[in-house]
Amino acid sequence: MAKNSPKAGKKASSPRVPPKATAKASSKASHKRKKKTTPSTNNISIYHDTPIYDMLHEFEKAPHQWAARYILVLTAIILRAAIGLGSFSGQGQGPINGDFEAQRHWMELTIHLPMSKWYFYDLEYWGLDYPPLTAFHSYIFGKLGSFIDPQWFALDSSRGIEDGGIKTFMRISSLLSELVVYIPALFGVISLIGKQLRVSRMDQIVITCIILCQPSLVLIDHGHFQYNSVMLGSFLFSILDLLKENYILSAVWFVICIFFKQMGLYYAPFIFAFMLASGFTNYYDIPNPSIWKVARSLNLKQILSIGLAVAWTMLVILSPFIFGPEKDHWPVIQQIFIRIFPFQRGLFEDKVANFWCVTNLLVKYKSIFSVQELTRLSLATTLLSLLPPCAIIFFKRIFKESYSKKASPRPQAVPVLLGFAATAWSFYLFSFQVHEKTVLVPLLPTTLLYLVNDLDWFAIVSWVNNAALFSMWPLLKKDNLVLQYTVHALLSNWLLGGFTFDIRKNLLIPKRNKLWQVVIGLSYASMAAFHVIDYLVIPPEKYPDLWVILNSTIAFGIFSITWIWLLYNLCIH
Repeated sequence: MAKNSPKAGKKASSPRVPPKATAKASSKASHKRKKKTTPSTNNISIYHDTPIYDMLHEFEKAPHQWAARYILVLTAIILRAAIGLGSFSGQGQGPINGDFEAQRHWMELTIHLPMSKWYFYDLEYWGLDYPPLTAFHSYIFGKLGSFIDPQWFALDSSRGIEDGGIKTFMRISSLLSELVVYIPALFGVISLIGKQLRVSRMDQIVITCIILCQPSLVLIDHGHFQYNSVMLGSFLFSILDLLKENYILSAVWFVICIFFKQMGLYYAPFIFAFMLASGFTNYYDIPNPSIWKVARSLNLKQILSIGLAVAWTMLVILSPFIFGPEKDHWPVIQQIFIRIFPFQRGLFEDKVANFWCVTNLLVKYKSIFSVQELTRLSLATTLLSLLPPCAIIFFKRIFKESYSKKASPRPQAVPVLLGFAATAWSFYLFSFQVHEKTVLVPLLPTTLLYLVNDLDWFAIVSWVNNAALFSMWPLLKKDNLVLQYTVHALLSNWLLGGFTFDIRKNLLIPKRNKLWQVVIGLSYASMAAFHVIDYLVIPPEKYPDLWVILNSTIAFGIFSITWIWLLYNLCIH
């Protein structure tokens, strides 16, 4: 029997479909449509159960994302202003006071004395011991402040001034410095790396907020009082150009970083290894490759261009001292470097969470070795510890296929952050004359690893951030910033869902690795127990620094594990 319709000029009808089959087909089509409109669990933000996500989720819609930048900057300003209402380093502790007075005094001396005297003037009273860009920065704000009230920076007679006017001016100067350098650089780096790692715009907004509210930097720059954000911002600009392969600009920014604060040198070996490796052609980009061909592929023009950029930038910065009116410039240049690198002070001064301070409990280094011997010993140990990250990135960039031009996408951002972090931690843990605040240097590239957007990595990076803040407790307690420390620590951890007992929603606990759960859990328990002991129990008269040493020991253990974790991930990434 014919199945076609008897009507002429009409198409053949479709085969008859049973009702069940129609229902199945309809169900499948509906399921496909749902899959297109409903995001998979993989696309859901790892922050979606946290208070910080609840606060920022309104910016998830594309038309609203432009406003996020302004809201985040305003939030950062309010937070820093609130911290700034508290006390500062050395407040009411004359005659020497603290870092606040040091920064004010440098403004005072730079606007009243010729440059040739800056690094020689009254070294017993906060002599200038930071590089020239800090001195120029002090000069600019000293001039601005003297227009408002000349008494704030009157030579010698203004020492120890602590009235409300000078405090407000100094707080604003720190805030302006951060707004001009650090915050724009942070936005740029997060945007670039976020695109490379395919981090959603919403997650980039959340991560930016987390880093802007990072307790350690906020409490040191706007509580204790310093200008670390300028150095760190210059370093971020250097990373930005490094990842864009603008190596000359990156080198210029890096020189600016180290000529503002010498601690920027903690990053130097890694950026040197990275840029040197970039001058070679990758093994897999060479026809019929061999080691000899790789060695011959060195782009001397590129390396020399970077070297010239570094030399010219240094010359420009030092030129006011080199070409000043004084006849003999060498003693001035020599004094700058003597002040910047004070090896004569000894291996360490305060109790810091690094190798030398913690192991000094067992080995009294200062009674066994001279200052010169300790300098050489710490230098050798530091070089040995930073060799692995530098060697790994050097050989990976040259001999790893994933770093060749054929690879897409090329894995630049995460290894760069891992390498900078590992190298800086090497310096912090093993180098000479480390201070509590120096933890900010390795902490920045470590914190940027939030951009990996992995739950376990997030928990580890948050753990390190909490440990860094914990390591500065003795300093902040001395500055009477106990309230600010406590509230900021609790607030930052609450925003990340750190106080929920549902482990699935608590971002501070790793989800997959049981060993990490135990290590991090015990660490947090140790930090909490320390604060209880420190509050309730007075240390024995014989050992007045007992709790400070305990604090350093706990933090040192965490930082050492972090350093090993960074090296491991740099190897396998």
